[in-house]
Amino acid sequence: MGTPDTIPVLLPLALDAPYDYLAPAGEALLPGDFVAVPLGSRERIGVVWEGALVEARPPVARAKLRAVLGRIDAPALPAISMRFAEWVARYTLSPPGMVLRMMMSARDAFVPAKPAFGVRRAGAEPARMTPARTRVLEVMDNGLAWAKSALAEAAGVSPSVINGLVDAGTLCVEVLPERPLPEPDPRFAAPELSADQARAARELRETLCAGGFSVSLLDGVTGSGKTEVYFEGVAAALDSGKQILVLLPEIALTSQFLARFEARFGVRPAEWHSEMTPARRGKVWRAVANGEARAVVGARSALFLPFSSLGLIVVDEEHDPAFKQQDRVSYQARDMAVVRGSLGHHAVILSSATPSVESLVNARTGRYAHVRLASRYSGAALPDIEAIDMRAHPPERGRWLSPPLVSAVGETLAAGQQALLFLNRRGYAPLTLCRKCGYRFECPQCSAWLVEHRFRGRLQCHHCGYAAPAPSACPNCAAEEALVPCGPGVERVAEEVQERFPQARIALLSSDVTPNVAALRQVLETIEQRNCDLVIGTQLVAKGHHFPGLATVGVVDGDLGLGQGDPRAAERTYQLLHQVTGRAGREAIKGRGYIQTHIPEHPVIQALVSGDRDSFLEQEISARESAGYPPFGWLAALIVSANSHAAAHDYARMLVMRAPEAEKIAVLGPAEAPLAIIRGRHRVRILVKAAREADMQAYLRQWRAACPDPKGSVRLTVDVDPYNFM
Repeated sequence: MGTPDTIPVLLPLALDAPYDYLAPAGEALLPGDFVAVPLGSRERIGVVWEGALVEARPPVARAKLRAVLGRIDAPALPAISMRFAEWVARYTLSPPGMVLRMMMSARDAFVPAKPAFGVRRAGAEPARMTPARTRVLEVMDNGLAWAKSALAEAAGVSPSVINGLVDAGTLCVEVLPERPLPEPDPRFAAPELSADQARAARELRETLCAGGFSVSLLDGVTGSGKTEVYFEGVAAALDSGKQILVLLPEIALTSQFLARFEARFGVRPAEWHSEMTPARRGKVWRAVANGEARAVVGARSALFLPFSSLGLIVVDEEHDPAFKQQDRVSYQARDMAVVRGSLGHHAVILSSATPSVESLVNARTGRYAHVRLASRYSGAALPDIEAIDMRAHPPERGRWLSPPLVSAVGETLAAGQQALLFLNRRGYAPLTLCRKCGYRFECPQCSAWLVEHRFRGRLQCHHCGYAAPAPSACPNCAAEEALVPCGPGVERVAEEVQERFPQARIALLSSDVTPNVAALRQVLETIEQRNCDLVIGTQLVAKGHHFPGLATVGVVDGDLGLGQGDPRAAERTYQLLHQVTGRAGREAIKGRGYIQTHIPEHPVIQALVSGDRDSFLEQEISARESAGYPPFGWLAALIVSANSHAAAHDYARMLVMRAPEAEKIAVLGPAEAPLAIIRGRHRVRILVKAAREADMQAYLRQWRAACPDPKGSVRLTVDVDPYNFM
């Protein structure tokens, strides 16, 4: 805190330290309190801060200070959240105010809640009764108050019927009391675990009951029942009166997860993701802060909720790159979950069928406990994987599925089973060109081709969002019927499948054709209930789904993720293809996987076919260690962008010239980024590579202090532990 009559307040802006304000007359403020303060001509909400940032702020003459306007009626930000914010800011070299901004992302939590109105039975039946009115009154026989929308849905009537009953005096309008979140019961439904699961669950329970900080890597094959195992860890944390958080890489996964959680604990957990309404986000934020929300499942941003008594974090599919945030504050949610556990002295469980190299190395060195599940829960065998050499079995001209894969899909459909075709490329075709003049459709704002989305009749850039109607003639030479698509996307594969298997019921799973979470969950439910025969999808299909009827998985292009100049390219490709082929044969059906490839001898393809994960990972770990790449060293990316090529390159060259000399740190670059222009901004990359024992953050801070701030259109972004090298 500040002096007796000054208050340090951190604002959710790009600020490196709190601002000092005069304490309001007659009101005692404590660290963590949310307050309204003046900033320029505007009023802002900030937090009364406590921590290292307070000591580091520069002194300001008291005469220049303005007073706090008042305290906001909201639960205080816990001290652990302030410590966590400072740690994340130091590690990522981000302004602490921007980390606080993530913690204050529920704006409705800081304004008075709007009352919810409902209806209750208040008088006699109206003189004129209709079947619709009768149904409404029958539903209301329990004497409870109902929200109009819920009552209309339960009775199968329109809202106008309910309004008519209000006008007749049969129903009255009243303010509904706020319903508390239901509390999960750790003993609601004890699961039936296999011997392997029971052993793993016992290990997790013992770790949690011992108390204190711990990290456990739950490493189990696809279909081994990892969720049921870590639910026992969740039960142990709930038994001890603590809150729990489960992080999922994809919000579409929450539908299946919520049902499984409810079956085990009797109620659904609170959800946290970007598709929630502002009012719902505000309610959940408050419930987390005051301890009412005992269990939360959410995307990576849920890590920054103000938990008052957190006892366990589970990171499901911990290997998934979706846990890395790229913009504003660049952080890896898996790693920050471990930091949050360390600061809060509680347990963390990392769960995956294909653990990251970083987590495996930590398990091997003893930093993490390693809990393994070697077999599937149902007793089903893992799918047999076969590589289809596209050099020996090329598809027909203008087609993308090889004869062996077509035959396998046909046999699967004939047997009444489901098949899945995977291609990690959205749209119809990644490139459209004119066969008469060679013109290629390029994004006007990025150095990238426009992707054809034939189902919507548009060409779109997947980097900046630019879109234009698909033309009928070449804009360069005006030739008619000369535009040809090059390469396949999932829409083009769907077109071929419809021609080959016209009777099959097809589901297309791609973010382009499922515009929101509700639509995506509906498609997933269709697949789970076996109301489709053939699934075609992007990486969405690889994220932990359980499709009981799925027998065959075909990977259309197994080489797509290889050779991209990314040190994690082989690891990511292995994880993705292992996860997607692992959707097959998870119950009584025998599973098969087929990978179309032009390089069947590649170590990734060989590891998938042989099922020898450990040997492949040994090679990956050895290669990383030899090269000094994470987790055996540090990487940081500096991305300079500007409106002009010259401004970006000039500033980048100046940065490199002023880089401090360091024995165990190398500065590579500057070099034009592979994606040289995005949204009209020219991009230059600098890569910093350091030995494990080097202090990367101290070096970067020293470097930035020696350089002038960017001016004009120039921007500098620092990404510690980069996952994107484009």
